[in-house]
Amino acid sequence: MTAIPKPQHDLVAKIDKAHESKLEKPRAHLGCSGLGHHCERYIWLNFRWAIIEKFSGRMLRLFRRGQLEEEQIVADLRMSGINIWGDQQRVDFGSHVSGSVDGIIESGVPGARTTRHVAEFKTHSLKSFKDLVKDGVQKSKPMHYAQMQLYMLGLDIDRALYVAICKNDDTYYTERVKLDTEVARGLVDKGHRLSLSDRMPPPVSTNPSWYQCKMCSAYDFCHHTKLTQEVNCRTCAHSTSKDDSTFYCEKHEGTIPYDYQITGCDGHTLHPDLVPWDLNSGSGDKYVASYDVGGSNVLNGEGHFKSKELVANAKACTMPELINARALFNGEIVG
Repeated sequence: MTAIPKPQHDLVAKIDKAHESKLEKPRAHLGCSGLGHHCERYIWLNFRWAIIEKFSGRMLRLFRRGQLEEEQIVADLRMSGINIWGDQQRVDFGSHVSGSVDGIIESGVPGARTTRHVAEFKTHSLKSFKDLVKDGVQKSKPMHYAQMQLYMLGLDIDRALYVAICKNDDTYYTERVKLDTEVARGLVDKGHRLSLSDRMPPPVSTNPSWYQCKMCSAYDFCHHTKLTQEVNCRTCAHSTSKDDSTFYCEKHEGTIPYDYQITGCDGHTLHPDLVPWDLNSGSGDKYVASYDVGGSNVLNGEGHFKSKELVANAKACTMPELINARALFNGEIVG
């Protein structure tokens, strides 16, 4: 008897798992597109690596499709007579705010054939594409609009060409966007203010049913746990964002290399804005925090409870029997 083949989705699951295993490092800078986000708290949390969104394999494949599409869009534009180069030119406003441009159009855009344009390429689902066609990029995709405004300001080019393609049927949509200097400079100021702030800004809403919060990757943090799940230098109370686009460690008195920021050290102390507990008056060591966890004082820092332990199970860090076992076996609380 011939065995029944396993469902095809077993293979798809393996493909997706392979994509998910290739974790990308978090972005070092505060990206231009992110500054168009509706919530300043989300922008700050994202930049401080307090919220690192994890994507499914299917979503990662979708992102890859968008990246691969850019080359085809450039080829189509050139075939139409547009003079474009797409070398991902960098735009840097300092204080961590920067981004990469999809392309620069030197000439050939219908209606403005001799005018230089910043080129921005995006792929869309059918619903997203319909909204774009109906309302235009500024209203339907404010993050893309903000991105173009910053690129135009940074490159001293006063026009942008937004090229969108529908992934369902390959339909194109194009829109010319004019530089709004006031908007662009306001976005730069916003980026500098958020990137250099040591304190977390308020959210767009404290209502968990608010429509802009429901699909946000910071939803659980803002409306449920109030606790970051990420332990790295940017979530540490001892790190300071500097205007030369670096992070400085007050404990070790030095600039923190990017690769080191990702894991940090055993002296990590959770930033007080990234925990749901009250900070007690003092621990006797300025590099150790004393948090009130359910009525118990819990010391967080080098030589005490590690941040990873508090994130894993803060309540366990208050239980005498577990504390004694931890000390006896030189162990750690992991869940």
